Amino acid sequence: MAGPRVAVVGGGANGASIGADLYRAGVDVTLVEQWPAHVEAIRSEGLRVITPDDELHVRPRIIHLCEVAELRSGFDVVLLVMKAYDAGWASRLIAPYLAPDGLMAAVQNGMTADAVTEAVGASRTVGAVIECSATMTEPAVVHRHTPRERSWFAVGRLPGGAEGIEPVADLLALSGTVARFDDILSAKWMKLVSNCTLLVTSAILGLPMLDALHQPGFRDVMVAAGDEALAVGGALGHRTLPIFGLEPADLDDPRGVIEVMTDRLFAGFVVPGATTTVLQDWRKGRHSEVDDLNGEVVRRGVELGIATPVNARITEIAHRIERGEIAPGASHLPLLLDALR
Repeated sequence: MAGPRVAVVGGGANGASIGADLYRAGVDVTLVEQWPAHVEAIRSEGLRVITPDDELHVRPRIIHLCEVAELRSGFDVVLLVMKAYDAGWASRLIAPYLAPDGLMAAVQNGMTADAVTEAVGASRTVGAVIECSATMTEPAVVHRHTPRERSWFAVGRLPGGAEGIEPVADLLALSGTVARFDDILSAKWMKLVSNCTLLVTSAILGLPMLDALHQPGFRDVMVAAGDEALAVGGALGHRTLPIFGLEPADLDDPRGVIEVMTDRLFAGFVVPGATTTVLQDWRKGRHSEVDDLNGEVVRRGVELGIATPVNARITEIAHRIERGEIAPGASHLPLLLDALR
């Protein structure tokens, strides 16, 4: 192993996939994971990452969260691949082990860059966006729906942030295509806009993403949720940027941006049978990132005086599911459609 010492904090489906790619490329990488059975299975059997075309079996170093306190040396780069709501505590946990001139990037959903900046300082923080799809239902086995050639990342310098983003870009390039943005916060909000259209909405129906798309009226819900999020982002000062393979010309008509983004997302990144991380969380009995996605749009909309009825309805239904009052199911589609009126 040579080059930077790297930690991937969060060895779940996406974190394990990235970590496996780094290990295969000869990077000195350590996974840090909170699921004990997953850690022990990788230690004893190795990590299997299964894609539509092949299978990767590797044995990267992995440690339990509680073993972070036993680390004797630091890391040059930390990739934080946790749920958005874990960004604060996870970045603070690993902060003492980031080298003085090291870099940390939150490779996750949501607007979590501030959490990393608060933990390690702006000069050591790099902004990042991730678009990957993977599932993990048993320890040490990941089903990666978007292999390397279909996975997408973005990196960029945050306001007042680290000047040198290339170490992070070079590492993520081992696991997918990497775009670079001057305004990475706007790119992150664009990813949030995309997430608002699909992640929670399809999970509410209890369906894989492609199956949800074919439900009558569901596309209208997606577009309306995305339009609300785009409007809130614009009021916050975030620019509409081309992500996920969009071209600048695709943004010429603001009224059609969400529809074009939806088409490109399904054409390039969504595969048959793939479910969102939200539905995977609910099936495991865990709460989701809804408050960091659709809920964030609602919260910001209230602050700005912008109505967000569709995102509010999505968030409301998601909270009812997480309280155990209802279960995901296609029967909830009329409730979503009612918010369009």
